[in-house]
Amino acid sequence: MGDTTTPTMPEAPSIQSPTTPTSPAAGYSKHIVLTTYPGQSGIDPVPLVWGAPDAKSRGPVIVTRGAGMLKRRNAMGAHGGSYSIYNALAIAAGELDANFRPNLQNSQPTFNFPWQPAWADKTKIVSMDPFGHDIVNQFREELDAGWDIRPTMAVTRANMKLAEIGEAVRNGQLDVDGSIVVDSSGEVRVTKVAVEPVWYLPGVAERFGVDEGTLRRTLFEHTGGSYPELITRPDLKVFLPPIGGLTVYIFGPPERVSDENVKLALRIHDECNGSDVFQSDICTCRPYLAFGIREAIREAQNGGSGVVIYFRKEGRALGEVIKYLVYNARKRGGDTADKYFTRTENIAGVRDMRFQALMPDILHWLGIKKVDRMLSMSNMKHDAIVQSGIKILERVPIPEELIPSDSRVEIDAKINAGYFTTGRQYTMEELAAVKGRGWEKWEDVTH
Repeated sequence: MGDTTTPTMPEAPSIQSPTTPTSPAAGYSKHIVLTTYPGQSGIDPVPLVWGAPDAKSRGPVIVTRGAGMLKRRNAMGAHGGSYSIYNALAIAAGELDANFRPNLQNSQPTFNFPWQPAWADKTKIVSMDPFGHDIVNQFREELDAGWDIRPTMAVTRANMKLAEIGEAVRNGQLDVDGSIVVDSSGEVRVTKVAVEPVWYLPGVAERFGVDEGTLRRTLFEHTGGSYPELITRPDLKVFLPPIGGLTVYIFGPPERVSDENVKLALRIHDECNGSDVFQSDICTCRPYLAFGIREAIREAQNGGSGVVIYFRKEGRALGEVIKYLVYNARKRGGDTADKYFTRTENIAGVRDMRFQALMPDILHWLGIKKVDRMLSMSNMKHDAIVQSGIKILERVPIPEELIPSDSRVEIDAKINAGYFTTGRQYTMEELAAVKGRGWEKWEDVTH
């Protein structure tokens, strides 16, 4: 897409869709607009200026195709991230009115995060809407006029219990202070922020070192052509992709997070359902997550702040199916650390697709300017944060005693590939001797 201009095009072709008076399809017109074009009659997107200093001058994010807003949309995609498909299924099944509008009364944030300079910097935040938590206050007139504007962020409070935190309390590693750790069972108070992805495409392209046209074409082609306006509407710069978002867990008073005068402990964690939830011991994910939470709580109890951010990037963003295929290839081919990444590359074509370029956005939204203790060994996470302008004073690897025996293959291979460690780095010859558990008595086949 060298030329980003689009000629004036005729109305898109329509497709007749049979309906019955009681079917969900009865609420749709008889014509389906497959795509729109900048020069099309009536196209008048609501102004949206990414990087404006406040929500009003920035403008609301409008993606709905309904309620007369098709020609006024200023963004592509759909609210809800990966859950937008479930939303569509509910409408198709007749369980949800296609014209439903949420009643957002009393849904406002439990903590009003203060405005940060990064909210008005289109180079600092490109993958989330910095005003997405406060649309009720910022766009009340538009909501009252019937515009479908939805929050892409939510801020709430909760109590959480984690077995490892209960054990830390019993072992005297954490105190019961009555404010953060509220009782001897290890129950913990936490502030949570949920974030759905909202991409400013020029900024995303810049982060990945590609031109915007190439990014748009690639997104279009490799989502099966699901979003044709990536190609036909170069004037629309914002895309709500159908992917998972992130959740922030804040321990201690949320106002401390952006305070440079107190210490901050931070764990950036990418989803691993098998370990995080079901405690599979083939990797260090659950132990490192629990350790990160423990250290975040400890820092908060010491008068600082603790933050854990959980990204939905299952299996290094390769997905759980790919991950399980790799597990099979590892166990059947001899599970040694020297071949750890090769097994992944053989099936996925790449060892890691998490690409941390967009990750620091949430840190800038929170107002984080320095990290005193980074509870991560990942060189990619460290480099992305530092390159975005946030200082990291100390890196903390997972303690040796928390590493499950079957996960030595993973952790030693990662250390050899450049992950941070305070211990020694093994040679490839030594890695060949680091072997994971076999499948004896289940299936013990080597090819």
